[in-house]
Amino acid sequence: MKPVELTDGNFKDELSSGLTLVDFWAPWCGPCRIIAPVLEELAGDYDGKVKIGKVNVDENPTTAAQFRVMSIPTLILFKDGEPVEQMVGAAPKRSFETLLNKHLEAAN
Repeated sequence: MKPVELTDGNFKDELSSGLTLVDFWAPWCGPCRIIAPVLEELAGDYDGKVKIGKVNVDENPTTAAQFRVMSIPTLILFKDGEPVEQMVGAAPKRSFETLLNKHLEAAN
């Protein structure tokens, strides 16, 4: 399962319901490339529970500016289109799982 490519055009529609973890990244960002395989694993692990999305900040500056993304990677967890938690920088898979599980448990 691959993360969903999010753009300035489809961002709002893709995040309209449920939990979505959005990775704000760029191709030239080393830490972004390090966590990319982890996010792909999470997309498979949480399929049907959490959507994983990616926003290329170089190609989608409007969305990045809207959420005041100053450093990348920045990961923002959205619930029904609203940001609920943010992480900046690369982190191990366990950190992402803890974040997602906390919000999944709260939703039940």
